[in-house]
Amino acid sequence: MKNVTLRQLKIFEAVARHLSFSRAAEELHLTQPAVSMQVQALEDQAGLPLTEQAGKKVRLTAAGEEVARQARRIAEQLREAGEALAALKGVESGRLKIGVVSTAKYFAPSLLAEFRRRHPGVELSLTVSNRGTIVRHLADNDIDLAIMGTPPGEFETVAKIFAEHPLVFIAAPDHRLAVKRRIDPKQLVEETLLIREPGSGTRGALERFLDEHKVVPAAFMELGSNETIKQAVMAGLGLSFISEHTIGLERSVGRLVRLNVTGTPVKRQWRLVYRTDKRLMPAATAFVEFMDSEGSRLIEAQVGKPEPAPSHQAAAQSGRA
Repeated sequence: MKNVTLRQLKIFEAVARHLSFSRAAEELHLTQPAVSMQVQALEDQAGLPLTEQAGKKVRLTAAGEEVARQARRIAEQLREAGEALAALKGVESGRLKIGVVSTAKYFAPSLLAEFRRRHPGVELSLTVSNRGTIVRHLADNDIDLAIMGTPPGEFETVAKIFAEHPLVFIAAPDHRLAVKRRIDPKQLVEETLLIREPGSGTRGALERFLDEHKVVPAAFMELGSNETIKQAVMAGLGLSFISEHTIGLERSVGRLVRLNVTGTPVKRQWRLVYRTDKRLMPAATAFVEFMDSEGSRLIEAQVGKPEPAPSHQAAAQSGRA
């Protein structure tokens, strides 16, 4: 592929991302025939088909997946080169791509807003998903930095702790365990636990807690987001194990209670993670320094410090404990 142009790679990357010639054309402000012509020229260079039509949908062939991956890598290298040149000119600019596990979405926007206030020339891009997806984005170099709990083990990373992350059991206020002063983990065997999907860091921490205490709950119900889980707990469908950073509002208005289960809160840490082989551009370096000095304070300012297990209800009904 000696005569491939950057323009062809850029166009094909857009087609691969959207899996649509028309949407790629719209993004790039081109006509659809112009996009199709450039992709055809790229296929001629590759000597292999890069896309295939499945009804009205476009799919990438194995060769197309590889070309798309290399096109993203080249685009990232060009971006880094541009930011490095900007830094040499003394210009604070560039684009910073950050991935955030879904539990961190309750505080991440305020962190980014404060960082942007201090560095207005930086263009920020935020991706929110579960841990497995964020790890894949890191592996593919689709993001510069990630906010998560446990760093990936599949490849080498730098993981900087910036704040504590407590995980707790929650229930509806009228649940029978809500008034208990102390709850043995084995009391959870009679309960339905509402859990996140596979790949969630919170689910992994729950599974480790249950294994450690040799607890097998009566049933599990898998739900796809913290918001859905909180609504289900409030509706009385079961208990859940969740980040304390996600329940401040519901606790303040009496819709959820934190259960005083022995061994909780489970203390984890929030980390800022990036690949060991990642060359951090000035914007990313500035964000690393910002999180190191301000991350914990800003999270506490928004969601508050972890509180002791609620005791006011238990004190009022201690005879039922």
